[in-house]
Amino acid sequence: QVQLVESGGGLVQAGGSLTPSCAASGGSFSSYVMGWFRQAPGKGRQFVASITWGGSRTNYADSVKGRFTISRDNAKNTVTLQMNSLEPEDTAVYYCAARRGGLTNMPTLYEYWGQGTQVTVSS
Repeated sequence: QVQLVESGGGLVQAGGSLTPSCAASGGSFSSYVMGWFRQAPGKGRQFVASITWGGSRTNYADSVKGRFTISRDNAKNTVTLQMNSLEPEDTAVYYCAARRGGLTNMPTLYEYWGQGTQVTVSS
């Protein structure tokens, strides 16, 4: 059983940056693909980014390519989402998730989820 805890959300002006982080415990972190998803009010859970267990491959939603970077530190059991050039449309609760298997952007294929961290971008 893997436990995931996000932190590092907050309020930022458009054009600013935030770096939410996710700390994992209770499992073999380095064997899991990690993903970030977000959910805005009244909308479904949306894929943001994912990274393989070794960090050699990443995948991004088109809406965040070139602005967001996902990375992981297997020694510290953490995964981080560097978010630059934030836009009001990025406002959402951001969740990290873990799965065994390959990269995927399907939230239903992720086994473990954190509780989420709020990111609010003001215009």
